[in-house]
Amino acid sequence: MTGTEPERLHTSVLVAPAAERRRLRKQRRQAAVRLQAEQRQTEKQAARAKAEAEKAERRATTYLPAAGEPGPAALRSPGRFRMPRHQDTSATLAGAYPFVAEGGLGSDGVFVGQDLYSGGSFVYDPWVLYARGIITAPNIVLAGIVGSGKSSLAKSLYTRSLPFGRRVYVPGDPKGEHTAVAEAVGGRAIVLGHGLRTRLNPLDEGHRPSGLSDEQWASTVSSRRRDLIGALAETVLARGLTPLEHTAIDLALTQTVRENDVPILPTVVDHILTPTHDDHDGGRLAEDGRLVGHALRRLVAGDLGGLFDGPSTVAFDPSLPMISLDLSRVTENSTLISVLMTCSSAWMESALLDPAGGQRWVIYDEAWRLMSHPALLRRMDAHWRLARHYGIANMLIFHKLTDLDNVGDQGSAMRSLANSLLANAETRIVYRQESDQLGPTAAALGLTGTEQKLLPTLGVGQGLWKIKSRSFISQHQLHPVELELFRTDARYLGIPRKFRNSEA
Repeated sequence: MTGTEPERLHTSVLVAPAAERRRLRKQRRQAAVRLQAEQRQTEKQAARAKAEAEKAERRATTYLPAAGEPGPAALRSPGRFRMPRHQDTSATLAGAYPFVAEGGLGSDGVFVGQDLYSGGSFVYDPWVLYARGIITAPNIVLAGIVGSGKSSLAKSLYTRSLPFGRRVYVPGDPKGEHTAVAEAVGGRAIVLGHGLRTRLNPLDEGHRPSGLSDEQWASTVSSRRRDLIGALAETVLARGLTPLEHTAIDLALTQTVRENDVPILPTVVDHILTPTHDDHDGGRLAEDGRLVGHALRRLVAGDLGGLFDGPSTVAFDPSLPMISLDLSRVTENSTLISVLMTCSSAWMESALLDPAGGQRWVIYDEAWRLMSHPALLRRMDAHWRLARHYGIANMLIFHKLTDLDNVGDQGSAMRSLANSLLANAETRIVYRQESDQLGPTAAALGLTGTEQKLLPTLGVGQGLWKIKSRSFISQHQLHPVELELFRTDARYLGIPRKFRNSEA
């Protein structure tokens, strides 16, 4: 049953308004969609029109020809520089890519040669680099096999420094290589050896630094004399001195100075072996100093005699541009070399302590010979540690860095001192090395694999410079006059030397 007519009419009246509302809402949604579509279409047309306009403008613009401008304006095209991509290892790109090349050490200082990586000039000066804060230890270690050019580099560095007011001390020249250089630059080479008239008095007062009072100077001389005689005795005995032996030396030296204006070593030896005040100690003093007395007697009348048995015939003049101690006549006696080096180091110390002494090079050539003597090694270590205080730059010259392993026994104090010399040198220069030396050299200097591979391929005068954490490959360049003066094979080739002091 579907109900009465009034009921059906009432239902249609209630349903009709809801359907109308739905229809109206649908129309509104459709109208909004159409408006959005029209808006998007309008924006697309506007963007397309703008793009067409820009394209037309670019087409109407006149550019330079593809080959660039002709004539004087060539190579000035504003177009972008395009290069094909290249892939390589960082080790290769570090040397090939121009914008990561080493900037160099600047132009202040001594010209050395050419930087083989950048092609520019290579300049080095330890005092300049220290003043600029690049290095903090102005000491140098130079190593290279025979014939690689390391000696020429050392001579160039110190002779080219002379016009800057620096002076040069060579406390021991076992081969006499620096004698001709010293004479050429107006300095002096002191030649020592048996059969010569040259005498070296270990008890000389030496150079007096400025600013010391008479009392201070007397105390300094007395202390230096005791230390020097003690070092000479230790060198000859090849051991340290006992307290009794120190007492014997001190009493004999005091007696000698009291009796003589110019004390000499023979008098000290006589007072040690036959003390005049022996009665005060019950006759024991002569026995206590017997061994040290006979050791020092070797420097006066034994196999080491003839060089220290009288007043000095030469004087250490610190005002000269260069002083070298030529030991080429005594190379067969290692003990005598050590004694002479100890005396010359004492001479130098008096000049180095002078605050008005200026800046100086101290060159230790053939270091493997010098470092085998404990007393001399200790003096070298003291000079290296006080280099900044003294205003000096020490240079230690080796054939190979494994020479340090021949100093003392493994773990000994001497080996530690030798290694400390390398640690206190922030400039390490390595010339050509043999293949069997690459591993120890790389380990000692912290070389990279690329640097290690370079060492056996270096030519004459080419060296790897490690200056703190920076590395350079430099080609040393010599003037023809320097080449003639510095070469160490002139005698082997039969080339006469033309340089003398009068021609310098």
